[in-house]
Amino acid sequence: MSEPVSSYMNVTPAQARAQRLAAALPRHDDGLAGIDDFVIPGRAAPIGARVYRPQGASPLPVVVYLHGGGWVVGDLDTHDATTSALAARSGCVIVSVDYRLAPEFPFPAGLEDCYDALRFVAEHGEELGVDPRRVAVAGDSAGGNLAAALCLLARECGGPAIAFQLLVYPATDHFGDWPSYEELGDGRHGLSIALLHWFSAHYLADRADAADWRASPVRAVDLAGLPPALVLTAGYDPLRDEGEAYAARLARAGVATTVHRYPTAVHGFFALGDTEVRQVGIDEASAALREAL
Repeated sequence: MSEPVSSYMNVTPAQARAQRLAAALPRHDDGLAGIDDFVIPGRAAPIGARVYRPQGASPLPVVVYLHGGGWVVGDLDTHDATTSALAARSGCVIVSVDYRLAPEFPFPAGLEDCYDALRFVAEHGEELGVDPRRVAVAGDSAGGNLAAALCLLARECGGPAIAFQLLVYPATDHFGDWPSYEELGDGRHGLSIALLHWFSAHYLADRADAADWRASPVRAVDLAGLPPALVLTAGYDPLRDEGEAYAARLARAGVATTVHRYPTAVHGFFALGDTEVRQVGIDEASAALREAL
């Protein structure tokens, strides 16, 4: 869920993925020491990943990045511009994860891949040239959902330790009964209620899984003990209210949380279109990562 994609419902998931790739921005490689693809051994299958290395002496802090795309579309290439810019501006190594997509691999396959990738990064710091004591997770839209769920999952599993979470217009609830859905969900601003339901239907093979906190993090009973968070939302985004509600719940649970609404932005501003608001958002996220790590 990272772009105006009203046509996705009229094509197959494979065709939707091709559409999203065609809309990808060019890579930002200024100031980077290197970009390399590698494979992480996952519990179910190998997981593709891409590491972006900024200038600086190892070990550097590291961010595990989870791309958006409604759990159905998106990959390393669709978010290459975003992840490369974050690495260059934050001074952190970015490890972008090519987790399995629905409907071929429905919930919780993608989240399992993200957890396996997080464990690999934490356990192979020397190999990757990163500091396993300074690990953050980040993601936009569906990737924000996965990042939030990953923090909860790591807490429940006793690690790995996560120092910070960056959630960009995160999808936190598959029930979709938030005021911003009714206010902004008619598709005028790109993302519609119908499209959100299309994504959810592909991701959740069993609709009962909507109540699972791994799918809907805002439904988790307890958010205490989670990493500090920056939550970015967009004023013209149907997901606005659930993202801000999750931030409010984090704060009430004692988690140091900053939430910033970009009042004139639409869903997808962080990953699509070379706009001023996108540049400002990436700068804010990069500064937060530098300060936290």
